Amino acid sequence: MSLRVGSAGVAMLVLALPFASFLLLALVRPLRRSAVAAATVSITAMVAAVGAAFWLSWHAGRRVPLQSPSTTWSWIPADGGPMATVGVMVDEISMAMAMLITFVSLMVQIYSWAYLHDEPRASLGRYYAYHSLFAFSMLGLVLSPTFIQMFVFWELVGLCSYLLIGFWYDRPSAARAAVKAFWITKLGDLGFVAGIVMLWAAAGTFDFWDLFRMANLGTLPHAGLPLIMFLIYLGAVGKSAQFPLHVWLPDAMEGPTPVSALIHAATMVTAGVFLVTRAFPLFLLVPGVLTLIAWVGAFTALLAATMACVETDIKRVLAYSTVSQLGYMMAAAGAEAPGAGFNHLLTHGVFKALLFLGAGIVIHVFHTNDIFRMGSLRGLPWLWGPFVIATLALAGVPPLPGFFTKEAILGGVLEARLMVPFAMLALTAFLTAFYMFRVVFLAFFGRGPGDAPAHHHVPGLMSGVCWTLAALSVATGVAMARQVLRSGHHDGAPAWLPAFSLALAGGGIVLAWAMYQRPLIDPARVAGALAPLDWAARRRYGIDAVFTGLYRFVLLAFSRLIGWLDRYVVDGVLNALSALTLRAGDRLRRIQSGLPQDYVYGVALGALVLFVLAQWRLR
Repeated sequence: MSLRVGSAGVAMLVLALPFASFLLLALVRPLRRSAVAAATVSITAMVAAVGAAFWLSWHAGRRVPLQSPSTTWSWIPADGGPMATVGVMVDEISMAMAMLITFVSLMVQIYSWAYLHDEPRASLGRYYAYHSLFAFSMLGLVLSPTFIQMFVFWELVGLCSYLLIGFWYDRPSAARAAVKAFWITKLGDLGFVAGIVMLWAAAGTFDFWDLFRMANLGTLPHAGLPLIMFLIYLGAVGKSAQFPLHVWLPDAMEGPTPVSALIHAATMVTAGVFLVTRAFPLFLLVPGVLTLIAWVGAFTALLAATMACVETDIKRVLAYSTVSQLGYMMAAAGAEAPGAGFNHLLTHGVFKALLFLGAGIVIHVFHTNDIFRMGSLRGLPWLWGPFVIATLALAGVPPLPGFFTKEAILGGVLEARLMVPFAMLALTAFLTAFYMFRVVFLAFFGRGPGDAPAHHHVPGLMSGVCWTLAALSVATGVAMARQVLRSGHHDGAPAWLPAFSLALAGGGIVLAWAMYQRPLIDPARVAGALAPLDWAARRRYGIDAVFTGLYRFVLLAFSRLIGWLDRYVVDGVLNALSALTLRAGDRLRRIQSGLPQDYVYGVALGALVLFVLAQWRLR
């Protein structure tokens, strides 16, 4: 449980600022149509939100025993008390996420002003409106004190990702990617909402604090709990791109590069990991589900790393690296080390944002995403420096933060005696260093298509944001290194683990250097030696083809069957009934002749029949 609790009023302010920005841009058309005004409103609101989020954490007080970190108000009334409440839960993980979300959102918005300067002014206004809504939605998610409020913001996050991935909606590939992301994540959301409803039916509450208290006291009904938590975990599988619902994330690179940075660093994909971390006291009651989370996370990490090794699009390499690192975080949670996974989420958010924004700079220089068409930037350290710092952090090289958080995850998995997941994660660490330095050596230090890129000019805003994130990554790593030096290596981890982790990173870097910087090893010969694996990885192991086949041959076939039944069975029955009604009406209409004597005969006949019936009844 959290040891600190923050001010609910300040938390509401953090939440309200981006929402107010969105409302202004959405409702005031002249403001939205003016790019400068829209950017000013959005960035100003985010600067204030960053200040409020850091003030919230800095001034948080110590939580007294049994004190709830939630402040709630009645939402859905019922006879026995409110069935659902709304409010804010301001504990340590909420405050940490609020700082990450607001800071990364601010950096991305500032960077976007320079990166998207060629966009139409009205489009930029729409872009910043979506950004504000995205930040509000993610902040609402991490501050939610109940499952049902979290689900509302969970769906808003999915909507915002759809809008931003499909920002260039006139491009068919972007429109398809947005729809794919929306529907694939909805598969997981079906499980999430079913699990929430089943949990409420079993426990009678959606409130996190009440559920955690019931779990600690042993009063939470255990019947059906494994299925409930598995269904809730499915929501995290979709949002955090775990196997097999990871297929949407690489295609999401069709959106603008700053959008990719925001989605991968501080919003959307981190929601699943946050959900598992938030609900961890409930997951502790179902060790079988935790074991499944660890295995799926480790497998996802390794699977994505192998695909990153053969990818040539720089943004897709980074996308696969995100999937891989999310697998690391999930594996840590499954190994009952959610703190290690959450710390990796926070540090990864900073240097992954830096990687995407750094990739945006090199894309800006070469006007291509293909790493084999880049290079010749060795003499421009101001350009490649931040990207290399982030790469070293992702590879796990000390004293950068990725080294310490990855070591903690490996230690947690090893301590849980999950040896096969540990081996998969260790191999993933090696491959991560390899494919990331493959990008560095090809995109920055390679010979490139010519002697020099088309132009070297990079807007100061873009470069300044990247160097700010690089400085923050270095400062975070140094602070973590000092803490480790004071307290020794991570608790429970063997003494050989830091050296082992560093050796994995070093081995991957050396192999990338030997293959792509110095022609000591021919990449083609390596690909030939691993031909079946190379062939499968380039085709994403056929997983996308499976989803495509399910869509075309199952979903569409089922839709055609339903359409035929609707057209010829349902409509046929209704058409037959209407035809019979019309025909009967036509027959009855012919009784009405319009002649008075016919009506007199009818009245007389009716009276005679009534008289006969009356006489028959009297007998």
